[in-house]
Amino acid sequence: MPLPKAELHVHIEGTLEPELAFALAARNGVELPYRDTEELRRAYLFQDLQSFLDLYYGLTAVLRTHDDFTELADAYLARAAAQGVRHAEIFFDPQAHTARGVPIGTVVEGLARALATGEERYGISGRLIMCFLRDESAESAMRTLDEAKPYLHHITAVGLDSAEAGHPPSKFREVYAAAEALGLRKVAHAGEEGPPSYIREALDVLGVERIDHGLRCTEDRELVERLARERIPLTLCPLSNVRLRAIDMLEEHPLRDMMDAGLLCTVNSDDPAYFGGYIGDTFHAVREALGLDDERLRELARNSFEVSFLEDDEERRARLIAEVEAYDFGVRPPE
Repeated sequence: MPLPKAELHVHIEGTLEPELAFALAARNGVELPYRDTEELRRAYLFQDLQSFLDLYYGLTAVLRTHDDFTELADAYLARAAAQGVRHAEIFFDPQAHTARGVPIGTVVEGLARALATGEERYGISGRLIMCFLRDESAESAMRTLDEAKPYLHHITAVGLDSAEAGHPPSKFREVYAAAEALGLRKVAHAGEEGPPSYIREALDVLGVERIDHGLRCTEDRELVERLARERIPLTLCPLSNVRLRAIDMLEEHPLRDMMDAGLLCTVNSDDPAYFGGYIGDTFHAVREALGLDDERLRELARNSFEVSFLEDDEERRARLIAEVEAYDFGVRPPE
């Protein structure tokens, strides 16, 4: 059995494997600009975040119905369970779908249907985090929040993703205040391609509880000290950082130094269909590239449960943390 872990940074649209994309395209009468799955996989070579997003959002055209979103989420849960995931907090991008005429209820209810059976079928509890596209307007984000109101019983938190440069967190101040008033938790992508100041804005202007990515905090010593002192969780995605050229090679990733500095780090897959691995693959990769020992991996796994949004099930949180503490690495298959 792999090390138990929670995944806190995974975009459900980013789990769309080429085989499923072609199957859904055929079912829904969508023509993809690729001959086959191999040609599509060859397109997964990105120069930067924007080149990835262009392909990523283009492929969402195959997602049309409740069943499509359920099948997408169920496929992710099956893969995640095989790699030790016991709890998943899943991002989704409603604006990418409503812009194509897919109602937000279709998206939310389709995803929620898979999560509702996830614990019984796969041993994975789940939460949904609704993300706003930061390269769209704040008005569009506010409309999305309004449209989501009938479905808030399925949604735990709001997030902020897509192209970061030029779109500071402060742009969404009012939206996040409205989300907080509705009782939603708050996270945001910051410090992936944007500067360290975006991390500060996410904390001080939006009032987020977790920073998604946060990679560039290392450029600001005072910010690192603050993040460590205040125990602000970071949901790092090392394989994504390499694929999107935030760093040149995994061996140069600052994860080890960040942990040494007392930062509350977790490791996640981000968009695993595009970035070369699911979360267990990521644990294995950072262990090999950065020389992390078993206790460092245990720390990452323990952190993932400690900072997850499991306040409504503290018994489960405690049980999962106990499993991490008792885990015997011994002779084991790769993550």
